[in-house]
Amino acid sequence: MLAYDIIVIGAGVAGLNAAITGARHGRRTLLIDALGAGGQVINVDHIDNFPGAGEGMAGFELGPVLQMQADTAGVELALDTIETIEQISGGFHIVGAELDLRGSCLIIAAGSAKRKLSIPGETAFVGRGVSHCASCDGPLMKGREVCVIGGGDSALDEALTLAEHAAQVTIIHRGSRLGASASLQDRCRQKTNINVNLNAVVDAILGEDGVSALAVRDLLTGATREIACHGVFIEIGLEPNTHFLNGLAALAPDGRIEVDLGMRASQPGLFAAGDIRMDSVALLAASAGDGVTAAISAVAYLDQIGGSAGPQGQPMHKEMELGQ
Repeated sequence: MLAYDIIVIGAGVAGLNAAITGARHGRRTLLIDALGAGGQVINVDHIDNFPGAGEGMAGFELGPVLQMQADTAGVELALDTIETIEQISGGFHIVGAELDLRGSCLIIAAGSAKRKLSIPGETAFVGRGVSHCASCDGPLMKGREVCVIGGGDSALDEALTLAEHAAQVTIIHRGSRLGASASLQDRCRQKTNINVNLNAVVDAILGEDGVSALAVRDLLTGATREIACHGVFIEIGLEPNTHFLNGLAALAPDGRIEVDLGMRASQPGLFAAGDIRMDSVALLAASAGDGVTAAISAVAYLDQIGGSAGPQGQPMHKEMELGQ
């Protein structure tokens, strides 16, 4: 069992910046993620809301840049899935599928998962027309009709990516107006192959071997009609990945971790950053700031308790020794 000053769970933009900051402050820092550095941003085709990105960049470019910074700072990276976390004397005991660790501080930056519609056909057609990644599956829709469900920034980003391949992109949103930024709405209006269907919900995804149509209900009239499409891209929001906490931290009504301005959670030594914390605006720049803030708060906490792990991750204080 290895001991660390700071353990960061989640290697998205928030987690990477937290780990970089912690390591630059001389704290032994471990970054854990099931898939590797970058998080969901690696599937974003074009990022134009992150400082320093100039004319924009792809998510698969930003992730490696942050990972190189983490490597240079001395951050250790481990690939694993967290199974349990419990508070112990002097910190936290973290058990993964393979790892068994102790950390004086824990920063949760595990992000969120795509919210599901929970309608007929959604699960059955995953990989056969149902997708959450336009940059991955957009080229497969060349010359076809596709639909995007949702009205926020992520939905319109997907629509713009799909418009480069598909013959027709239909955005379906339950609200009376789109919630995406004005700039994204302007870009979509400039695309002749993107149209918007407001005040509408999808009741079912239809097809046999693959998606062929959506059953769409008008919320104003109650009328239902079928919209032909070969691919449906679902972007209706996110569910926080807090299932592994098992009551360790107080959660807001939406399931996100309650924090103060220093990203401190209800449990001493526990912090949260990114869209897993309450009141997050879910933008990359804000997530990066969250990570830095959480790490600085963690360093201050370590200074307060006087705990530190050795250069090889071995405990230097009695409260971090095995069996204590």
